[in-house]
Amino acid sequence: MSRLVKPHGGGELKSLLLAGQELKAEQERAKSLPKVRISSRESGDVIMMGIGGFTPLDGFMTHADWQGVCDGYKMANGLFWPIPITLSTDQVTANGLKEGSDVALVDSESGEIMATMKITEKYTIDKAHECMMVYKTTDTEHPGVKMVMEQGEVNLAGPVKVLSTGTFKQEYGDQFLTPAETRALFESKGWATVAAFQTRNPMHRSHEYLAKIAVETCDGVLIHSLLGKLKPGDIPADVRSKAIGTLIEKYFVKNTVIQAGYPLDMRYAGPREALLHALFRQNYGCSHLIVGRDHAGVGDYYGPFDAQKIFDEIPQGALETKPLKIDWTFWCYKCGGMASARTCPHDPADRLLLSGTKLRKALSENAEVPAEFSRAEVLAILREYYASIKQEDRVEVKLTGHSAK
Repeated sequence: MSRLVKPHGGGELKSLLLAGQELKAEQERAKSLPKVRISSRESGDVIMMGIGGFTPLDGFMTHADWQGVCDGYKMANGLFWPIPITLSTDQVTANGLKEGSDVALVDSESGEIMATMKITEKYTIDKAHECMMVYKTTDTEHPGVKMVMEQGEVNLAGPVKVLSTGTFKQEYGDQFLTPAETRALFESKGWATVAAFQTRNPMHRSHEYLAKIAVETCDGVLIHSLLGKLKPGDIPADVRSKAIGTLIEKYFVKNTVIQAGYPLDMRYAGPREALLHALFRQNYGCSHLIVGRDHAGVGDYYGPFDAQKIFDEIPQGALETKPLKIDWTFWCYKCGGMASARTCPHDPADRLLLSGTKLRKALSENAEVPAEFSRAEVLAILREYYASIKQEDRVEVKLTGHSAK
């Protein structure tokens, strides 16, 4: 009997990825089906359905699901879900498709057939409404809003059969773990309580501190990096993974931390995305999600701890995975080490506030980075990466919102 949290929905993991002869037959059938091109975000969603990360979804959401998720965090069947998982296409393509018919879903960048889908519904949505409910803004400077506003005019709903996990396994090897694989790994180590540390950045000293707090309170920590697309100026996943691996090797006790990655694009939905992060970490077997300052945020669209507060606003029992809420963390020169607003009595002038944005800005401008900000071994890897980027190709990193403080 497993001591890990149950997959979302209370049942078993639901993996939609076909295998063996069934996969070969569906791949062959897919060649003759009408093709619908899907975005990088939608391709990541397909892969998560394939590996069981989005258990218990069986496909892309209907209009009733979309409305319920936007307005009340639940699908038409009552299942808690915080962000719509939808598929869109243009009006011309949609006009050529009939409800009840099958289509092949093709990744727009690679051209690979990722899945087949039976269309159960075609519908349109109020994109601005989705943006206000999910992102709390309709400002197209917000990368998540921009993504929604630029998607196709018609949504397609229906169950999927997943045919591929793209190139993630080839690119990241043993770091690309499925929920079934992380659960097996946790159980092999005898872990029952596992905290997930969500990151889209290399880990600086504040991140390290958060993970070590979790090591003190749980059996282990899953440092779970986003492997999908980020916004311009963010550090690529392969560089980030190398930096995190070095940090784990040099500064964590052996067998207390596992590094892995997942295939989604970042939505930057702040509080709502924190809930999604907890939901799919439940499927990966994690009992807790570390939620610090400005989790999954961007700019100043959300308050620094809105992603913590939202866990108190959802229905009780909606998620088994609980937030591990941690206050502002920083280096305090008077304390002589890392501290938080709950443990440090000293003045703001004595504190060095750390953020991934500040670190990227300093590195992109070849500026000095204090030893209190990041480990030397991590900085060496990141400086090597930035040295490989031509000056004219560098994206200007601006300090906005909470990162500017």
